Amino acid sequence: MATSYKNLQNGSDIRGVAMEGVSGESVNLGITETINLTKGFISWLSNKTGKNPEELVLSCGTDSRLSAEKLKAAVIKEMSGACAKVFDCGLASTPAMFMSTIFDEFRCDGAIMITASHLPFNRNGFKYFDKDGGLNKSDIAEIIKTAESCADENFEESTGNSDKTGEIIKADLIGTYSEYLRNKIIEEVNSTTNRQKPLENLKITVDAGNGAGGFYAERILKPLGADISSSQFLEPDGSFPNHVPNPENKEAMASICDRVKETGADFGLIFDTDVDRSSAVDANGKEISRNAIVAMAAALIAKEHPGTTVVTDSITSDQLTEYLERCLGLKHLRFKRGYKNVINKSIELNAAGTDSQLAIETSGHAAYKENYFLDDGAYLATKIVIKAAQLKQRGVGIGAILESLQEPKEALEVRFPIRGENFAEYGEMVLEGFEEWAKNNSERGISIVEPNYEGVRLNFCSDGLNGWCLLRKSLHDPILPFNVEVTEGNCEDILKPVKDFLKSYEQVVI
Repeated sequence: MATSYKNLQNGSDIRGVAMEGVSGESVNLGITETINLTKGFISWLSNKTGKNPEELVLSCGTDSRLSAEKLKAAVIKEMSGACAKVFDCGLASTPAMFMSTIFDEFRCDGAIMITASHLPFNRNGFKYFDKDGGLNKSDIAEIIKTAESCADENFEESTGNSDKTGEIIKADLIGTYSEYLRNKIIEEVNSTTNRQKPLENLKITVDAGNGAGGFYAERILKPLGADISSSQFLEPDGSFPNHVPNPENKEAMASICDRVKETGADFGLIFDTDVDRSSAVDANGKEISRNAIVAMAAALIAKEHPGTTVVTDSITSDQLTEYLERCLGLKHLRFKRGYKNVINKSIELNAAGTDSQLAIETSGHAAYKENYFLDDGAYLATKIVIKAAQLKQRGVGIGAILESLQEPKEALEVRFPIRGENFAEYGEMVLEGFEEWAKNNSERGISIVEPNYEGVRLNFCSDGLNGWCLLRKSLHDPILPFNVEVTEGNCEDILKPVKDFLKSYEQVVI
């Protein structure tokens, strides 16, 4: 049992197979695991807050996954069985669940969001929050330790009893959250023509991918006057019949790009399943994602926070650095992959006296200091909507914000699998060899980028070739992801010599 629980940890989240339906994938996140993990969270939260379980106020919500209701029932039964007060928030978003610890109507001590983000329909998982934000890897490990103890002692049933249980309240958390974002748009657009309908001249396409994000169109944009008639896939459907709800997915982005062009929308917004990530599309159907969404998110705060440090993940482009530093007058710290890594680094900088207002991954996880360093796709979308409404009054589209952002001629990502059990150690050995290889090939215009916080990043500068590459270990999988971009020449000009280098490592699959 101990091994199976540890295998459910995915960084700062829990993820597993929650239902049958995919060949070769057996359920490892069922009712028993849910009960024991909830016990672990309640124990962890009780220890941190110094409150007995019956003094706690807790909340639980889900995205649109097919297994959501079954798991939610188990979570809430366990919470109530511990005599805590419980808000059943129904269909919600991950950021809204955190906000249940902030809103006056809730003031929860902790929250559980049932989601597996963009993973396939048979998967599910848990994201945990307290008033300080999302939990860290070490916190999840502690929750798992308690869950393992419960499993070892065969505590497979809820701790509820017939004498006393906590109050369960059905709550419209998304309604409260939507009102919060609507008010932000009203205040900041500050329309002089129709204050309560500041979006009445905007046509906005929302693509929720049949996840939990449809509320953004229906409960935020529409009441403020926006034309949302071109929106698609707003209905929650955990089978995800149209495309994967993931802004990084090529088919998903192509779908909304086409929709914006076909319908003549001013711009589009696309969310992942649980709405902690988002990206955008301009009026020409050009996607604003990866480096561009980082640039957009930074541009929205550059005027209010000149010189602030933007913390990003490791695979951002040199052109993004130039845009942030030369065009916006900001500072760029390229850190590690993993949204919690990026957020925690930004928090660390602020604690040390360096102003850092934004932590963002190219995946679309964007966390603003002004918003509790919460990675919130709907909050980023709201800031984009506000700017779009302001620009519309001047006859300008949101694409104008990124006119100075240069793009690479070509970009490529390749993932090299590692065979064998000790893949982490083997991957580290490959990276050490890669750095040495680069030093030995400096005459070919290859140089090591410093500082660098993850993997080995190289610059390539020679006649007819200008670009960079990054070879790193995956955060969780036996894979060496390899990213390459060029402004001159072709990605293959960098990929080929790297593949030749990797051929000497038998456990790397090329």
